[in-house]
Amino acid sequence: MKVIPRCAMAGWSCLVTGAGGFLGQRIIRLLVEEKELQEIRALDKVFRPELREEFSKLQSQGKLTLLEGDILDEQFMKRACQGTSAVIHAASVIDVFNVIPRETIMNVNLKGTQILLEACAQASVPIFIYTSTIEVAGPNSYREVIQNASEDQPLETTWSAAYPYSKKLAEKAVLAANGWALKNGGTLYTCALRPMFIYGEGSPFLYGFIDHALKNNGILPHNSKLSIVNPVYVGNVAWAHILALRALRDPEKAANIQGQFYYIADDTPHQSYDHLNYTLSKEWGFCLDSRMSLPVLPKYWLGFLLEIVSFLLSPIYRYQPPFNRHTVTLLNSVFTFSYKKAQQDLGYQPLFSWEKAKQKTMEWIGSLVERHKEAARTKTR
Repeated sequence: MKVIPRCAMAGWSCLVTGAGGFLGQRIIRLLVEEKELQEIRALDKVFRPELREEFSKLQSQGKLTLLEGDILDEQFMKRACQGTSAVIHAASVIDVFNVIPRETIMNVNLKGTQILLEACAQASVPIFIYTSTIEVAGPNSYREVIQNASEDQPLETTWSAAYPYSKKLAEKAVLAANGWALKNGGTLYTCALRPMFIYGEGSPFLYGFIDHALKNNGILPHNSKLSIVNPVYVGNVAWAHILALRALRDPEKAANIQGQFYYIADDTPHQSYDHLNYTLSKEWGFCLDSRMSLPVLPKYWLGFLLEIVSFLLSPIYRYQPPFNRHTVTLLNSVFTFSYKKAQQDLGYQPLFSWEKAKQKTMEWIGSLVERHKEAARTKTR
């Protein structure tokens, strides 16, 4: 385990896994503002140099410890949890398009969560908050319309794709661990947050779409014309984690939250994924691809054929289909959720309005455009 040292402090502390990621770093920035929290342990496999530089300033204030290591390393995780009061488990391998080997995803997302739960039990950590995903609920069919669904509706993904399957099993493990006996005689209390599709500055998915468009005359992909979803801004998802942490530490609120999951959304308009990308980037001259595309039904069955080809070639060659039945369904479903339960139990209200979230994300996209232009100028010199 590689630890960037900091002085030991008394008081309650919080471990955040995946702290160098798109969401995790936002959780860290909000945790720093929690006055009673005396130590934050930020854990990731590796921290990017620019983030390490930002976090080093917080280290100098004596509040932050950076831990670098593998979530599958049981001894490392036990040491990371020792003396910790709460864990926010945001580390995850996210793979919608089945690019990453299945074993890697299952190991990190499921086995890593199980290792962390065991480490919490051994280190007597009483609070465990899990960053789940909307994909544990579906969608299972592009024909099925799910609008403003709530936690009391029995929705569960039936896909065997590694990402939703691993997250579903990991969430079940976390919620089943609620009430575990801890080594010191205490009790483990858990909850899970299911954010919608997360956007915002630094989004890996949004970066991929913008980067593709910059190399394609500013034309954005138009593959999800039929979808209606309610995306959520990354800052609001981070805020929901802070509120869940506060609520589980509050004896008056905790009883209603233990062992529960919560859908996390905000006031971003319900729209297609493509329309969101366009709304956030049109100021910089981007436009949606206007060419005719294959209707959903034939595309779905073509995806099935590509899956068969991939399976047949697997003994000799790893063929990566451009899409499959799962991605076609994901990108063409009506699938929206209410966040009323989070409002009720966690006191959740979005920290950032749609206008503010849109402005911050658009500014970031503008910086990507400028960087691209600068790179092109440098190339032509």
